[in-house]
This record gives sequence, C-alpha cells and structure tokens, in this order.
Amino acid sequence: MADNQYTFENEEYKDSYRHTTSHILAQAVKRLYPAVKLAIGPSIADGFYYDIDSPESFTPEALDAIEAEMRKICKEKLPLERFELPREAALKLMAEQDEPYKLELIRDLPEDAAISFYKQGEFTDLCAGPHVDSTGRIKANALKLTSCTGAYWRGDAANKMLQRIYGTCFMSKDELDAHLQRLEEAKLRDHRKLGRELDLFSLYDEGPGFPFFFPKGMVIRNELLNFWREEHRKSGYDEISTPLILNEELWHRSGHWDHYKDNMYFTQIDEGAYSIKPMNCPGGMLTYKRRMWSYRDLPSRMAELGVVHRHELSGALHGLMRVRCFTQDDAHLYMTPEQVPDEIIGVIELVDKIYKVFGFEYRVELSTRPESFMGEVETWDMAEKILEDALIEKQINYRINPGDGAFYGPKIDFHLLDCLGRSWQCATLQLDFQMPERFELEYTGADGEKHRPVMIHRTVLGSLERFIAILTEHFAGAFPLWLAPVQVIVLPITDRTHDYAQSVADKLCDAGLRAEADFRSEKIGYKIREAQLQKIPYMLVLGDKESENGHVTVRSRAKGDIGTMSLIEFTLIAEQEIESKEATPTMDG
Repeated sequence: MADNQYTFENEEYKDSYRHTTSHILAQAVKRLYPAVKLAIGPSIADGFYYDIDSPESFTPEALDAIEAEMRKICKEKLPLERFELPREAALKLMAEQDEPYKLELIRDLPEDAAISFYKQGEFTDLCAGPHVDSTGRIKANALKLTSCTGAYWRGDAANKMLQRIYGTCFMSKDELDAHLQRLEEAKLRDHRKLGRELDLFSLYDEGPGFPFFFPKGMVIRNELLNFWREEHRKSGYDEISTPLILNEELWHRSGHWDHYKDNMYFTQIDEGAYSIKPMNCPGGMLTYKRRMWSYRDLPSRMAELGVVHRHELSGALHGLMRVRCFTQDDAHLYMTPEQVPDEIIGVIELVDKIYKVFGFEYRVELSTRPESFMGEVETWDMAEKILEDALIEKQINYRINPGDGAFYGPKIDFHLLDCLGRSWQCATLQLDFQMPERFELEYTGADGEKHRPVMIHRTVLGSLERFIAILTEHFAGAFPLWLAPVQVIVLPITDRTHDYAQSVADKLCDAGLRAEADFRSEKIGYKIREAQLQKIPYMLVLGDKESENGHVTVRSRAKGDIGTMSLIEFTLIAEQEIESKEATPTMDG
C-alpha cells in the first residue's frame, strides 16, 4: 500500500487500521487479564469491538487501564506478521493457548480453507486480516474505549453471554475529539430519552421490542402518514391493506420460508399452520392476482402501510431503531419490461422529494446478487444493469455493495444523513423478476398473449417507527411546526388574562393549529422554561396590554422574542410555515 493511501479516505486502509486496533485491544486485555478467552474482534462503522469471555466484568476503571495498555502497545511499534498453518497445526496452536472460541471457528472452516494468523509481539490471533504493518501506525493519543456491553457468542441466545468492548480510533486527536463531541451530542438527542421526556413513545418489559405510542407521539405518526398518503396519491399510487396472518404455504411459495423463517413468528388456526407476516410482499402478490390485467392497465402501483413482525434477538433491540413490530411503508409496482426504467426513475424522484422535505441529504448503494439467491444469474445480471443505468441517467453518485441484494433481486439502498452526519438506511428499491414467476402473475400484452409483469418492491420511509426515531434525534425533539405535537402554547401572565388566553387558544384550534393554554399559577418565566423544555415551537405571552389590544406577544423556540402582533397576523405566519414544511433542524433542542 503506497504512502499516499495511508489515510481514512481509503476505506480499505481505514478498515485495516481499526481492525488492527481491535487486535491491540485484545493484546492489552490478555496482558492485564491472562485468564480471559477471546472470541472475535472486527472493525465496524465508527470503530471496532472485541468479544471476550471473562470471569469478571470490565468496569469503567478497567477500561481506562486497558486503554492505557493499548497506548503502550502502539508506542512499542510491534510489527504485524502474517502466517498460515495446516488445520491440525492451527488447532494445536489454539489449544496450547487455551482459546476455545478460536478452536470452534477453525473447526467450522471448510477443509481446504487457508488458516491464517497475525502475530504482534507475544500476541498471536486467528485472523483473515487485513491489518496495517505495525502497531506504531495506530496513533496512541487518538484511540478511545467507549463502552462494554453483553453479546451472545455468534449472536445466538442459546450460547454464552460474552462481554463486548467497543472502541474507536482516528488518525489524529482532533478527529477523535470531534467524534467524541458528536457522541455526546448524540446522547442528548437519544430518541429513547427524548421519547420519555416529551411523552411521545416508550417500550416496556411487558412487550420487549413492541413499541407504545402516546397521544403526542401519535400526532407525529399521523402527520407523517397524512403526508405520505398525499405524496403517494400525487404519484399515482393506490393504497391497499393485506392481512397480518397468512398460511404457511404462502411463505413456502414466496421463498421466504427458505430464506427468512428464523425471523418469523408462527401460530395455529383451525389445526392449520400460519405465519405472522414479516413483510408485505406475498399479500401484495395475491392482491395483484385478484383480477385479469391488460398491458393498458400497467403500471400498477399499490402502496401499503403494513404492520409486520420480525423475531429479533433481545440483544439487538434498540428503542424504535430495532423493534419486533413495525409499520413498513411498502409499495409493489407491476409493469411491462418496457416500463421498468421509467418506474425506477419515478421511485428515485419520489424518495428524493420526500427526503428533501425533512432536510435530509443521502447517499446511494447498489446492492448486487447474494450468495443465496433465486433465479438465473443471467436475469440477475440484467436486473443489476437496469438499476445501474437508471442511477447513471439520474446522475446519482453511488457505490456497489456486493452480495447484499435481496434473495429475489438486486436493489438500490438510500442512506440518509442526519444533522450529526450519521447514516441511516431507510428507502430501498428492489427489482424483482422472480416473485412474478413464483406466483404466476400475468397480464395480457398487445399481442393478445399472456406475459409476466416485472415487479418493483420499494419503501421510502422504511420502518415508520425507525424513521420517527431518526427524526427525533435529527431535530433533537424540536420538530418543525408541521410535525410538532403541540404547535402553540398560550401563556397568560396573570389570572386576569385567563379568559382572553382561552379565547386565543380556541381561535387557534378553530384555525387548525394544535394549541394549548397553560393556566397554572406559576411565574411566566417558569412557564416559558417549561415550554422550551417541551420543545414547543411558539409561545404566546399574554398580559393586560395584550388583552386590552387584542394582540399577542410571540416567542419562538428557536429565535426567542419576536414581538407583538395581532392574532390574525400570527395565525397567517404559522399557517404559511406549516404549508411550507420548513425543516431546518435547530441546535437549540
């Protein structure tokens, strides 16, 4: 690797750099705690981790000591040496080191696999690599251990719970400090914390992974759904609804049984086997098959806000970001082969339009054929080229994500970027030639013959629950006016202005605004602070002067005092802001 490639702009080098740091972490742990057993230690998006079987918990003080030892290892500038061993010799080495998890990994490798190790000083680890050439490449003052959590070995709840130490590293202390500052900001914006504080949503032990939405959270949810429905109506979609539970045979027919059954829930009805749907696609197929179609009827765009259930491991659950029950804003488009390019572009344009409303930028990936797939390679190659051509035509920069397509077709994934620069995969567009074949979907062509339609699966928001979590963190709970659960709060200064305050609140509600009045016997400064904490966009402060003149003094959540104006003037300003769906996130949340 040339010297000019030793930067994080080179993704391969960044991965190798952080992978090497995970080995430095493991070496430091082994120096301080020789009895521990090592599992795996990969690089990840923002750093690295290592799973460790230890008889004692790693406290914050322990992490500090491990981090200090890691810095020593960096300064020792130990070269990383790669070597390979035959299977029996590899097993013997790991047995001598008393590393049972490494032994299991070796035994699971194919018989003809090359078994490689990396050695740095006294420490040797089973690893495929790659790594940088020396521990001295890692900047000792630019690494940080961030947390320790539990993680089941190989992600299986039937296996032992290990300790997962997370860390991050950069090529300079300034980059590390900036990253840590973003993490602190992210903690303040954590949707789980804000969901409780703003009384929006929560999760309970009685239903792990099954979210509860409260009245204010339902306002946000319903506003999003209203917006979604209106934009889809404008784009020529019809809305459908399919059942939550469908018989097991359907999932065999769709192929989901072979590829997805471990994530599904099952039940018995009338002595028959049924499944709770993990996705909406098979029900959509049956909806298409309800009638005969002509080429003149196509394209057909059927959208569905379908509730789906997926069995996620308890350790993977994370607020609204990773749940077991969620609403997917699905759509299935059926078309003739000639219509495919235009329909792909139509979906791309709809995604772009909707994301811009929230102020999101995004990046795009083209995900190609996975190892386990349905259909013929030639069909996959054709589908991938069609998607690639559409991206080129729209002049969209994209990167290839090899092997990450759905089992029935390649896809375009949209990763939106929030105001902290974090990436979230939400929208997806999947091109499918396989499901129409499996379900024997047909239309009558211009030649009078029966033909198979081509199908597009797509989401825009993705999971509605996850999108709400992303919005909550993006806006730090300070939602734009059109989404805010309470848009205006009326704050009378004294009891003498209560009647006027009530009339102002009533008129605002009559105008379609979500308004409340605070009649508590508290000082006005306290009421304003409370309204700020609740992230309410506008506060109308009413004293004797405002009551006498029929005016309101307006205070903005973001800008502070705006001034005094008539109620009609304020109402028009608020209505215009709602209509425009202004979405610039504020940092005052």
